[in-house]
Amino acid sequence: MAAAVAVAPRKRAAPDGPCPAAAGGSIKKRPKYNFGSIYDYQKLEVLGKGSYGVVLRARHRRTGEEVAVKWVRATRGGDGDGLSAAFREAGCLAACRGAPSVLQIRDVVTDVATGDLFLVTELVKGQTLRDRINLLGRFPEPRAREAMRQLLDGAASVHATGTLHRDIKPENVLVGPGGALKICDFGMATPARPPYPEDPCSVGTLWYLSPEQLMGSRWYGTAVDVWALGCVMFELLAGEPLFVDIETEDDMLMEVLDLRYKIESHGVAAFKGLPPDLSEAGRDLVWFAVRRQGQEAHRGRSAQAPVVH
Repeated sequence: MAAAVAVAPRKRAAPDGPCPAAAGGSIKKRPKYNFGSIYDYQKLEVLGKGSYGVVLRARHRRTGEEVAVKWVRATRGGDGDGLSAAFREAGCLAACRGAPSVLQIRDVVTDVATGDLFLVTELVKGQTLRDRINLLGRFPEPRAREAMRQLLDGAASVHATGTLHRDIKPENVLVGPGGALKICDFGMATPARPPYPEDPCSVGTLWYLSPEQLMGSRWYGTAVDVWALGCVMFELLAGEPLFVDIETEDDMLMEVLDLRYKIESHGVAAFKGLPPDLSEAGRDLVWFAVRRQGQEAHRGRSAQAPVVH
């Protein structure tokens, strides 16, 4: 029987700001690009909705390649916030070209008549990791460990470009053929250059926010993604989110602090819902992300975990 999993609260919009074009590169004013045309692509079907627009399946008219296209309307919200987020997402995806387990960008095109922007990426034919958890429930440990190996590799590659994703969760992981995973939706991403000007709780998704974000710190680093990965690891093993039915940031902070206290007192036994036959290595992986995240939060640590076989 498929496990019933609640859908996480909606995420908040990220503030404006470009992502690095390459690791170690300086942030420069965005130049005026000569974008290609959306009319080079034939629309095939609507796949769904992302943070700032509709996602389509399309085909390049010349090459025949099928791609995914995120359509961002120039008039969304009336203040250009959608376009700013799309430019930021495109920059972050471009910085991560060639990275394992990260969705690959193909092109950025426009409709000159409307001013709408379109992000063209590879097409991953499959479900999201959220869909898989809802359908199958908890993953067997070997399968969960393989999934986490891919996600940790992907997050480490993102961090190596000087970028924070800030919204890692099952909904933002695509599952391709053979179980290949792709981290997607970089609409919340930002260069890893604290302090950050915005409210730290104004980005991301509530159930996956790190302790330092919930406590109001503007000096967080890559460890916020490590915390989210730990929440995903728990969810894969337990078949349900680590935190459920929480609607406010204050309540979420209390739950996180309570869990941290229980971890210090009881170790991995503090995690309710993990399989009783979970191996020591599997427990270490959850422990790595959730317990040690707080200890390393200000050191800029990346997603490097104990070896996942």
